[in-house]
Amino acid sequence: MSTQVSEAFIKQFEADVHLAYQQNGSKLKNTVRYKNNVKGSSTVFQKVGKGSASVKARHGLVPVMSLDHSPVECELRDYYAGDWVDALDELKLSIDERRVIANAGAYALGRKTDELIINALNQASSTNDVGDYSTPLSKKDILDAFAKLNENDVPDDGQRFGLVGPHQWNALLNIAEFSNSDYAGDNLPFLKGTESRKWLGINWIMHTGLPLGGSANDERNCFIFHKTAIGHASGQDVKCDISWHGDHAAHFVNNMMSQGACLIDDSGIVRIKCKEASSVTE
Repeated sequence: MSTQVSEAFIKQFEADVHLAYQQNGSKLKNTVRYKNNVKGSSTVFQKVGKGSASVKARHGLVPVMSLDHSPVECELRDYYAGDWVDALDELKLSIDERRVIANAGAYALGRKTDELIINALNQASSTNDVGDYSTPLSKKDILDAFAKLNENDVPDDGQRFGLVGPHQWNALLNIAEFSNSDYAGDNLPFLKGTESRKWLGINWIMHTGLPLGGSANDERNCFIFHKTAIGHASGQDVKCDISWHGDHAAHFVNNMMSQGACLIDDSGIVRIKCKEASSVTE
């Protein structure tokens, strides 16, 4: 077998990785503000304050809102996901096996993208926290979080998202209004590859990467947030590099990206604290 990988193979492999990442790599990228093709090690998202309308005298000057513009810096970091392909293996001669390797790298980078976003969510202050780590997720917790968003004047414009773990998702399914199609819709077109429903004007997503805490890892943080509350930036989208290493008698397949996420607006995020359990209290 030749120790050289053809240019056509490299281009096709990179295309497979990129496609896999876009389709199934990240569940949360479309739920936040994002910038692509960022130049440099960081970028800035603008946090704009609330404006107020006023009257003006006849022929007078239009009153200025004097909106508060607070720039939020988002730092980008480089991430890699690589693996060896032994020269005696014929994986790269099989289209299906090539895609298996490409998918593995893309999924790893996708999980990292979601991890960055979840970490940014978890940086929100405790001001808007609801629930208690001693009890499972309840309908009251959901309604309290919903009320918090409304109290903070968070827009109800279809860009509210709810993020819960697998046990909390099962708990939600025990709430009649959530599981009943008369109240909730599913198969949201912009959330492919994940379990999702829409209820209370919130796009609910099940995610396995939410943080656990406590001595017994039985404290779960879930979130309800508005899309504009979190920023995600990409300096280099998923890229693939394949090189031959004679000392290993193998090709090294390296997937890489440069990304970052940041908290923009605390008021647009509600943290729901609950016990890691599958039961629900109505």
